[in-house]
Amino acid sequence: MTFVLDASVALLWFVPQTNPKGIAYAQATLMALKEGQAVVPSLCALEIANVITKLEAKGIVEEVESQRFVALFAGLNIETDLTTGVQALGDILQLARRFKLSAYDATYLELSMRKGLPLATLDTDLTKAAITAGVAIFGKP
Repeated sequence: MTFVLDASVALLWFVPQTNPKGIAYAQATLMALKEGQAVVPSLCALEIANVITKLEAKGIVEEVESQRFVALFAGLNIETDLTTGVQALGDILQLARRFKLSAYDATYLELSMRKGLPLATLDTDLTKAAITAGVAIFGKP
């Protein structure tokens, strides 16, 4: 199965202590990638890099741990959609306005809608917006 992967899920593979309630969902999503594929918007790597640098600066993780996570992430069956920039001032902006989301979160919603794929996310506001917009949440009936 193919789905859109939100950084909120992927980052729990790296720092599960930030959201203990989401660990089982994040692990199930990671396991799904053994046979399936995820799609991410081009900004996903920037979001992950931003979180990594903040965690390292705070001393929560060491660079070696970050390198292991980056290697894991790079080795997964994850395709980067390169049209994020093209959609930014159009559909993404409209979705952010409509659902009161950050432009970053609206990017994942737009990608799910455009590709007709379920969304794997742990973000509450993004989940609500996706359901309202008719987007399936990955792993949820």
